[in-house]
Amino acid sequence: MKHVPNTITIVRIFFAPVFIWMLLTAGDDLTSPLRWWGAGLFVVGMATDGIDGYLARKYNVVSDFGKLLDPIADKVLTGGALITLSILDELPWWVTGLILLREVGITVFRLAVLSDRVIPASRGGKIKTITQFVAITFALLPMQSVMGDAANMINIVLMSAATIITVWTGVDYLLDAWRQSKKLSRQA
Repeated sequence: MKHVPNTITIVRIFFAPVFIWMLLTAGDDLTSPLRWWGAGLFVVGMATDGIDGYLARKYNVVSDFGKLLDPIADKVLTGGALITLSILDELPWWVTGLILLREVGITVFRLAVLSDRVIPASRGGKIKTITQFVAITFALLPMQSVMGDAANMINIVLMSAATIITVWTGVDYLLDAWRQSKKLSRQA
């Protein structure tokens, strides 16, 4: 059981190229089954985020490797989905760029401080992940074919909320890390 959570996380990373291929192959055909399957695979991949974390805590096999790899898996899935939506011209590139800047920036920051300490995901980061998951899932599902133009308005609201929360939690994360560093330097 020791390696199961990390194995799930690694497998989830490999979902990204498959769902990206499905979405790109479907293209702008919102009735294509590949569009629905691609969105479904994204949902399954993101759902395993909770499963690997639950198993790691339940069996007390939480590892620094898992704490580092889990957010990277999230970023591969969400980043792949956002880039694909922008390629399909369904999401402005500036939204994708802003979200990815925050995601990559925080990941690089985590790696930079790895020699000192591993910084686990914060509560705000978990809220950000859930908000992104809901917004991206709605954007990936071809809801326009079901709901008409109302789907576009819902999509704008959800993606706006995800973008704002993403930026806010990134700033909050850096401020918290700065406070922790100051506290550690005072204790040294």
